[in-house]
Amino acid sequence: MVRIAGETLHVHFLGTAGALPSPQRNPSSILIRRGSDTLLFDCGEGTQQQMMRARTGFTIDAVFVTHWHADHFLGIFGLVETLAFTGRTEPLPIYGPPWVEEFVSLVQKINRHARGFTVTAHTLEHGSVVPFNGYTVRAFSTFHGIPGLGYVMEEDERPGRFNRERAIALGVPPGPLFGRLQRGEAVRIVRDGTETDIRPEDVLGEPRPGRKIVYTGDTRPIQHLPDAAPMLRDADLLIHDATFDDQESDRAREVLHSTAGEAGEAARTLKARMLALIHISSRYTATANHIHDAKRQYEGDVILPADLAVVEIPYRG
Repeated sequence: MVRIAGETLHVHFLGTAGALPSPQRNPSSILIRRGSDTLLFDCGEGTQQQMMRARTGFTIDAVFVTHWHADHFLGIFGLVETLAFTGRTEPLPIYGPPWVEEFVSLVQKINRHARGFTVTAHTLEHGSVVPFNGYTVRAFSTFHGIPGLGYVMEEDERPGRFNRERAIALGVPPGPLFGRLQRGEAVRIVRDGTETDIRPEDVLGEPRPGRKIVYTGDTRPIQHLPDAAPMLRDADLLIHDATFDDQESDRAREVLHSTAGEAGEAARTLKARMLALIHISSRYTATANHIHDAKRQYEGDVILPADLAVVEIPYRG
């Protein structure tokens, strides 16, 4: 059966700082809300306070960690305790690269009181797929000096456009049968005294792609990563490491981060529809150079979101 997609898709930039927080930027955390599902990608120190400021609530379905540098996971300890205090009962899955089991063990050990839910560890590797209802999260290897993963959140294909005129011409009366066909169900009608089955493909156009978000975490430019490019192409939003502007390209190579210009090159090469620059080093009090450097490489929309900014991802058509 074909699933009809109509869910909203919002990206909350809870933390956009580099390794050190600044008065304006919190450590790394991206919250993606699709319909009623909420996924947290990285959870730096103070993330739960950012969730309060953003009014996202604490209904988290899963946490995905990109790598085990402290600015990407220290907030999980406090978040788990808050979830326990507020009465959570559903298990909380934490996904990440190797060491996630040891990390979850630490989360369990620091608690002195019984929680009403379990925290579960799930080790991922390049190509691992985590299925959800109507979409998946796929992991890809990054290049940051320690085992690390980026993530692709991609919706299932949507049904093609419904051809009302074609359906009527085939004898389908307007009404509930239209809805069943749009949901991917065959229907049976009586035309000229004969029962006839009408299939969804008789009245629907070609399937349409769902929406796609790519989050890199900390890494060198992702278009150069082996075996990763095919799964990263055509994102509606590419959220890419841009720790430095292009004047610090030598420093970026040294510490295995990316510049804004390199992020722009990645967006152009991978044909992303929008680029968000994140993980901004605390050395910068202004970010005009980052935007300029990215736009020299990429003609699409470039944003450098402030903490608590929200982007809605629309359907392509």
